Amino acid sequence: MQQVTLRVLQRTGSGSRPARRMRRDGQIPAVVYGKGVDAQPIAVESRSLHAVLHTGAGLNALINVEIDGGTEILTVAREVQRDPVRGEITHLDFIKVSLDVQIEAEVGVHYTGTPIGIKEQGGFVETMETSVTIMALPMAIPSSIDVDISELGIGDILKIADLPVIEGVTYTADEDRPLLTVLLPSIVEEEEIPEDLLEGEEGEEGEGGEERAAEVGSDQG
Repeated sequence: MQQVTLRVLQRTGSGSRPARRMRRDGQIPAVVYGKGVDAQPIAVESRSLHAVLHTGAGLNALINVEIDGGTEILTVAREVQRDPVRGEITHLDFIKVSLDVQIEAEVGVHYTGTPIGIKEQGGFVETMETSVTIMALPMAIPSSIDVDISELGIGDILKIADLPVIEGVTYTADEDRPLLTVLLPSIVEEEEIPEDLLEGEEGEEGEGGEERAAEVGSDQG
């Protein structure tokens, strides 16, 4: 996996007011920490951060955080907080990693192919999970996991155990955890009523109507 460099500045102010001022100036408050590194508050230029988090590796990108043009620390971005309305990043952590120590990562699952249950049986796909959690060395983390679902029929379930074996990668979730299934649409059909029964009901209603009319006529007389 390719490494990218992100130049940041040490941050001295703390609290919500300085943080709001930083965001107005196009900076995002963050913290870098990890084994052997004291937690350091930093400020990240928002456009630079967007660039490093939108490579093929996404949030699993290996980021060399360069503090004030000096110390470099190899990290991954975690604990990303976003504005609930605008979706913009408001704070995040950079966690130090070592190339020879496994880390946990969330990787997207890319489903390919059209299931038999759709092509031949008119079903549809219900997706329960679009990503999985793995353990791997930083350089062994895949950008995505491709899974061919073209052989799935109605009622078939794709589980963690069905994911491809990737050297150096361990899936951490229960192997029976469902990811995707193929189902038939639920169709509610109106119950058909025999025509002779309908005719009988109409006849009864007609006779009842004539009798009521006769009764009304006699009362008036």
